[in-house]
Amino acid sequence: MPRRRNLPSPWGNEDTQELIDILGRYGVRATFFVVGDWVDKYPESVKALHDAGHEVMNHSNTHAHMNQLSAQEIIADVEACNDKIEAVTGVRPTLIRPPYGEYNDQVISAIRSIGMEPIQWDVDSLDWKEISAQEIAQRVTSRVQSGSIVLFHNAALHTPEALPGILECLLQEGYTFVPVSELILEEPYTIDHTGRQCPA
Repeated sequence: MPRRRNLPSPWGNEDTQELIDILGRYGVRATFFVVGDWVDKYPESVKALHDAGHEVMNHSNTHAHMNQLSAQEIIADVEACNDKIEAVTGVRPTLIRPPYGEYNDQVISAIRSIGMEPIQWDVDSLDWKEISAQEIAQRVTSRVQSGSIVLFHNAALHTPEALPGILECLLQEGYTFVPVSELILEEPYTIDHTGRQCPA
């Protein structure tokens, strides 16, 4: 039965512990990309994610459109978020998911100049559109392939309802789940026309 409740804020933490518990039941370690402003509001949730064995990585400090920033502004924004995450978890992020999925050559160069890697996804659950749990599950399980990065959102309305079925389906199909940092290839590699890394 779908839950009825006040619409969650995309920046809320209503479901954080529930998501930790679901992932824990299936032995899955995930990567959570968090905004610095969210770290300020919910440091206990950031610590809970880290303590549960999940990666806590950077999603910018203020969720700005990075394509509109200078290289110096990008670096300042990213490092501000890194500082906040490291203060809570003791671990400095090495990955960033740029807000809105926006990036250009300058964004990538600026991020790599501070020793970080920008991350994209290839499967969007569309959970942020408040589609049903069944639709979320269908979208994800029909699109996943080996090496996929799947995009979900904390505090999306139906993600906790959809997640167990998705995990069970993909585990039955033989998939294993790893944090994003364990999915990335080190040099040497090439990138194909879809943006996927391939061993050189």
